[in-house]
Amino acid sequence: MRIHHLNCISTCPLGGGLMDGRTHGILERGQLACHCVLVETPRGLVLIDTGLGLRDVAHPRARLSAFFLALLAPDLREQMTAVRQITRMGFDARDVRDIVLTHLDFDHAGGLDDFPQARVHLLATERGYAMKQKTWLDRQRFPPQQWSTQGNWIVYASGVGEDWLGFDAVRDLHGLPPEILMVPLPGHTYGHTGVAIDGDDGWKLLAGDAYFCHHEMEPQPTCTPGLRFYQWMMEKDRKARLANQARLRELCARDGAHVRIFCSHDPVEFEVASGRRIDEPAVSVAPMQRAQVAY
Repeated sequence: MRIHHLNCISTCPLGGGLMDGRTHGILERGQLACHCVLVETPRGLVLIDTGLGLRDVAHPRARLSAFFLALLAPDLREQMTAVRQITRMGFDARDVRDIVLTHLDFDHAGGLDDFPQARVHLLATERGYAMKQKTWLDRQRFPPQQWSTQGNWIVYASGVGEDWLGFDAVRDLHGLPPEILMVPLPGHTYGHTGVAIDGDDGWKLLAGDAYFCHHEMEPQPTCTPGLRFYQWMMEKDRKARLANQARLRELCARDGAHVRIFCSHDPVEFEVASGRRIDEPAVSVAPMQRAQVAY
């Protein structure tokens, strides 16, 4: 299976280099990725997270909270949405048959509306908690305006699955190839999960928001102060989040040559994986032969 890396609208947080570690100064805004993955399978395309979508670009104040718009100032360019990049690559957006979500934060699920035909896979814990809209911050991070495709959602019980490289309750997904696995990584949200893909050149693990800075995967982990604060602000279960970061570090140290780990927002990881700058859309590729298999 071929894998393509997409940055589906950067966020540009206050604090500059205190956030992304590479912007000069702290008075400028930084630039973080929204790292999504497009997988070619025999049955069609699978999109791992969606980033922000066309409706978010067109109507940001109706779709996104004023708090996060001010804090993160997303770079709302239509050409960087997943649907536009997939079309630019030479694919038909209707061939996105499935979407796997790491979690329901606005910057990971905003593009769901752009793929109304796609089935959406996520943990039941994530759906249930997001729908409660329990706290003020929950109401900012989980906007129901982005959930028009709820009728297509397929939810999975937590705690069900097999062991995989030091992680438990790892499972494959209904109708998807066994080379795509859901790897629960709770902490950032209660139903947060990573997604592992066994591609043409080995395993890839999109760890979502389990960590934010590539230096957190080093034996002596560090993180920019801005992202350290942001992770603390957004976490739902600190103990679980830190434990899962430690397990990811262990996997990186033990099997980093065979399993490539990357998170959703680190710009360095995105540029290394994709081979292009964070602000560049995906380029044209040879289109896959449209699958003839019906679900």
